[in-house]
Amino acid sequence: MVSTRTSNPVVVVTGASGGIGRAVARAYGYRRANVALIARGEGGLDGAAHDVEAEGGTALALAIDVADPEQVEAAATEVEQVFGDIDVWVNVAFTSVFAPFAEISAEEYKRVTEVTYLGYVYGTMSALRHMNPRGHGTIVQVGSALAYRGIPLQSAYCGSKHAIQGFHEALRCELLHERSGVRVTMVQMPAVNTPQFSWVRSKLPNHAQPVPPIFQPEVAARAVVYAADHPARREYWVGASTAVTLAANAIAPGLLDRYLARTGYRSQQTDQPHPPHQPENLYEPADRDEDRDFGAHGIFDEKAKNRSAQLWASQHHGAFAGAVGLLAGGVVIARTLRR
Repeated sequence: MVSTRTSNPVVVVTGASGGIGRAVARAYGYRRANVALIARGEGGLDGAAHDVEAEGGTALALAIDVADPEQVEAAATEVEQVFGDIDVWVNVAFTSVFAPFAEISAEEYKRVTEVTYLGYVYGTMSALRHMNPRGHGTIVQVGSALAYRGIPLQSAYCGSKHAIQGFHEALRCELLHERSGVRVTMVQMPAVNTPQFSWVRSKLPNHAQPVPPIFQPEVAARAVVYAADHPARREYWVGASTAVTLAANAIAPGLLDRYLARTGYRSQQTDQPHPPHQPENLYEPADRDEDRDFGAHGIFDEKAKNRSAQLWASQHHGAFAGAVGLLAGGVVIARTLRR
């Protein structure tokens, strides 16, 4: 296969068929990048490729499962054969099960962990295998406030995000020790309006929803692109809710345990019953058919925000951003205590 490498960057995005990954792919298309799209669903991949090329980029759709390291490495090799050296690798792909821990099977737990945690590990392995010999490249791990603070009904997802956080920190230390030219950074996300709530495996009585405040996936995508452009920072926070959660968890985790025990079940469900025939993407892609594309947005457009002041603060890091986070955390704790 002959490389079509130009001066435009080469970017790999996992989980590119929907949600944050889809929005990131579109953002890089706007930059006229060569974008490799990794996901399982043919419908979502076709839609993502169309988005990238409509924005002026060049797309390469690769239908693989990130839980298989051989498939991931084969995809990385194909990307470099087609586009040339990989400049940026963005890990986004995940799956989950919404349910109390006692209702999640061992097999379901294994699958969530293989995709949501090990998928990041395998993607990072392949990225480093290609980047390290050249001494340059950037890896962005898309994280969550739940990488620091677990919440009820999402134990499998929270466990995987915590694992990614520990993996990220360890790897960053090693790269610094080696004085590697490869950079790795992480972006901690708030609740985002993605299709996951319409295709996640759920055992809840009502339709799952993100815990408000909710942000549009384009906010998350802007944060990812900025982080890739400025990878010297170890992590970025998106949304005041992320800053508040992390600060409150650092100051009074036990209090937050009790608060979430009271509110966490209700806040993660709408008033509508769970659809009995809702598609699920745990083992098979919900968008496996070519004519089925969920897109970047979920069903919460009316509630979702298009901007994040906290993202600006995180990008302009320093005493200001730290003070805002601590102050916000203190306010939340004070209000909770009054309740």
